[in-house]
Amino acid sequence: MELEFWGVRGTAPVSGRDVVKYGGHTPCAALRSSAGGLLIIDAGTGIRRLGERLMAESRKEALEVDLLLTHFHLDHIIGLPFFAPLYAPQAVVRFHSAVAPKETEQYLGGLQMGRYFPVAFKETASRKKFLKADEAGFRVGKFRISYCPLNHPQGSVAYRVEEGGRSVVFATDTEPPEHGLDERLVSFIRGATYLIYDAMFTPQEYRVRQGWGHSSWIDGTNLARAGKVKNLVLSHFNPDHDDSQVSGMIRLARKEFRRTFAAREGWTVRIEDE
Repeated sequence: MELEFWGVRGTAPVSGRDVVKYGGHTPCAALRSSAGGLLIIDAGTGIRRLGERLMAESRKEALEVDLLLTHFHLDHIIGLPFFAPLYAPQAVVRFHSAVAPKETEQYLGGLQMGRYFPVAFKETASRKKFLKADEAGFRVGKFRISYCPLNHPQGSVAYRVEEGGRSVVFATDTEPPEHGLDERLVSFIRGATYLIYDAMFTPQEYRVRQGWGHSSWIDGTNLARAGKVKNLVLSHFNPDHDDSQVSGMIRLARKEFRRTFAAREGWTVRIEDE
């Protein structure tokens, strides 16, 4: 299994010389199974380049895409109108979310309504299927997937993706309880090979942003330790945090949980090697 990061920034995309190390695109990641199957997680601005890669790889042959959506806030779906397979008649795009299929279609279609975009979502050439994820577990190819509700305004979910004894958990938009840990989430992540976690704030910033639905790096290290995960990858970085600030955050986090890493655009992790 391989894990690819295509966008690791939260809230809004950013650019500039001070954010090139980790990248400025909003959330998008991909998992490739040992059999070659592809699973995409979220459709932030990073999905545009991923779409170009998929079209080049498919060489105009049949293309199947499975996209897991954690929630529908703009930073997690804003790249979808620019996702090339959406416009390819040979492509089948399956959208998986924790809400009813009609709601998923409605929310995504809203991005391309009226004067917002020149092509309506329903008029794009790909064949689209909308599926409600099963919280207890479901399969996409070789992947077994389950989800856990998170504490985030208007709702979000964490996904756990498993194959061949390896597991990756995506928990990019969540806020811990006022006291202690989210015990349901601790159980959900237990023993994961990789935990990708929300690091929107520093602990100092979080004190004045409680209720915003995000976490600090220290929440990530506390959760990783409690869940006995093997590796913690901090992500969903604040658009106001430059490379030096993110690097500093990772140094501090490693003092609390040694195997802590920063997600960065273009990073591919071969999980079989772990």
